[in-house]
Amino acid sequence: MKNLINKINDFFSNFEALASLFLRFGIAIAFLIHGLNKFPLPPQGLIEYFDLSPTIASFVAISEVSAGIVLIVGGFIKNPYGNFITRLAGFVIVIMMINIFAIAHSDWFITSKLFTSEQIFLFIGGLYFLIKGNK
Repeated sequence: MKNLINKINDFFSNFEALASLFLRFGIAIAFLIHGLNKFPLPPQGLIEYFDLSPTIASFVAISEVSAGIVLIVGGFIKNPYGNFITRLAGFVIVIMMINIFAIAHSDWFITSKLFTSEQIFLFIGGLYFLIKGNK
């Protein structure tokens, strides 16, 4: 059994670098899709449903797309600047998700629904990259 465990560990050790890459791309693509679905600007659905100004609604869409792009690009820049912009993308994601929870899903904090939605995982992913950067 120990031999099998060692073989499995050896096999997956070849892919450790890909783990954060999968997380990075998954979160970035989710934000790109959410943001691009709000185009053309200003996003009328966001304005009408949440009674936001056109400026704020456009800022939300641009922030979502920008966070996705910056999160991907930051992963390919192997210096302190890449680490910084990855953390910046994580920060933007965390701030956006906190606002999304407060504005769109405030009732989720008192039910288990929070933990059955993608929003909590996007928040956790943003927090991961804010804390970890490219390390």
